[in-house]
Amino acid sequence: MTQTALKAPADGFVSAFPDTRFDAILVVSFGGPEGMDDVIPFLENVTRGRNVPRERLEEVAHHYELFDGVSPINAQNRALINAMQVELGGRGIELPIYFGNRNWDPFLADTLRQMAADGVERALAFFTSAYSSYSGCRQYREDLFNAQQAVGPQAPEVLKTRVFFNHPGWIEANADHVKDALAQVPGGRSAHLAFTAHSIPMAMARDCRYEDQLRESARLVAKAVGATDTALVYQSRSGPPHVPWLGPDILDHLRELAGRGVTDVVISPLGFVSDHLEVLFDLDVEARDTAAELGLNLVRASSAGTHPAFVAMIRELIEERLGKSAERSAVGRLSPSPDVCPVDCCLPGTGRPSPWAGVTPVT
Repeated sequence: MTQTALKAPADGFVSAFPDTRFDAILVVSFGGPEGMDDVIPFLENVTRGRNVPRERLEEVAHHYELFDGVSPINAQNRALINAMQVELGGRGIELPIYFGNRNWDPFLADTLRQMAADGVERALAFFTSAYSSYSGCRQYREDLFNAQQAVGPQAPEVLKTRVFFNHPGWIEANADHVKDALAQVPGGRSAHLAFTAHSIPMAMARDCRYEDQLRESARLVAKAVGATDTALVYQSRSGPPHVPWLGPDILDHLRELAGRGVTDVVISPLGFVSDHLEVLFDLDVEARDTAAELGLNLVRASSAGTHPAFVAMIRELIEERLGKSAERSAVGRLSPSPDVCPVDCCLPGTGRPSPWAGVTPVT
């Protein structure tokens, strides 16, 4: 088999360029449909290779019908990029910012092809995920590697910023939104604060620090807002019922709260960067309907979005890698995450081989 040189932030990767030399920024995200005609093809991309029944895709497609087939994630990422351009430009960082998705336009391979045509040789990627997991980090690294192989030798080298679950900007942005939500609870009544994140299979969770990092983010935000009655719960579970996933589910948690007499609940989607469709459907539709049936007053906090502290955080992460700042800001009990992922971190938990097998590092 012909061996191809690694150019992604993959296991065994060694850069061919100086540490602080970057030609561009690349925002890497999940992607989402922008019309009903896109929904099934998008879901097929998301589930490719997983043997998901057609009826399950059609069931999920119904979620998108409630929003005319449009996921807000692409528009939210474009808004974030606009905010980043202003923030970076204000600090004299004039690098172009590109946008590439895992599952829908603009696809990563198309973006890398455009970057190569523009003369970009080395880019710094920002993943729209605050936590370490296969789905939130390693799979994006694999996607970048696969996109580079599709583009060929002219594809730019791509490294990534560190995960930011304990960066003070991340905590401040989420705490501010939680404070706004708590202020909406009538009559100054105390409220239970539930932090939600995307559930993942327990086998996957065992191979990463996803739970630890989520708990630390939740603890830090709760401390910042002075909340003591809190819980970390999960949403968006998928997959066969017999496969164990992280819990409890937000809907089950709401039923438990009603059973112990709680009247007011604030939900913070702390596991997500923006209010994309999973947040809108799982929390603003399903959770809100369940709360209404149970007689609970539910208020949802916004995600980080384009909060100034979050945008400033991204700029700080970029400055770290450009050599413009020696400070690696972090708060709480856990250390800042490394820039380069440890070998074999965040494996999927399925035992499948890495797509990087059979390739050689650049030296």
